[in-house]
Parts: sequence; C-alpha cells; structure tokens
Amino acid sequence: MKNKRRRLTGVVTSNKMQKTVVVMISRTYQHPLYRKVVHTQHTVKAHDELGCEVGDTVQIVESRPISAQTRFVVESIVRRTVEPEVMADEPVADSYQLDETIETEAPEAPEVAEVTEEEQGA
Repeated sequence: MKNKRRRLTGVVTSNKMQKTVVVMISRTYQHPLYRKVVHTQHTVKAHDELGCEVGDTVQIVESRPISAQTRFVVESIVRRTVEPEVMADEPVADSYQLDETIETEAPEAPEVAEVTEEEQGA
C-alpha cells in the first residue's frame, strides 16, 4: 500500500448517476460480548472513472470530498459480472417451438348406451 487511506471492497448496486456508483459494503463479525455472528451492510457513493456495471465487485479507496455525498473513488474492479452475449443478427429461438410438428390423434370417447323410458320407470 502506498498510503494509509481506507480501502473497502463491495458490490455495485446502482450506476444510474453520471460518473458515480452506489457500492454496498457487507461486513461479518462476531459480537464481542454475546459471541453471535453479526452481518451488517451499508452503502456509499463512489466516484467512477472505470465504467462499473451493476453487480461488479469493486475496491474503493477513501479520498477528498468530491461532492456533498461522495467521499470514495473506485480504485479497481475486482470481478466483473458475466452476462451472456446475444448476437443482434441471429434470431433467438424459443424453447417451446419445435422444428417438426407431431400430429397425434385424440382417443375416442366411449359410446354411452341410451336409456329408454321403460328402464327408467322400472
């Protein structure tokens, strides 16, 4: 490390702002008295010049105040989210469509015998 600035690792949850991303930082620790594992998370806004996407794991570093709420800068992208690439020229095949149609015959219904008036009265 070159300096004593805080470095935190988190996941990008929003990149809707210009050159700013929202990073969620999760921390897991054991409570000193009760010895229970505690999960905490908080969000910070960080200045982004690298072009982060939602879901990327990034390392942020403390910096001078850039705006009213931005106090961190994205230092590096640790892991990018992998999205499947779809070619725009190729049509996407639907999974429910079949190449060949299969014709099946429905089973015939059993014939019902007619009941006459004499059998009903008896």
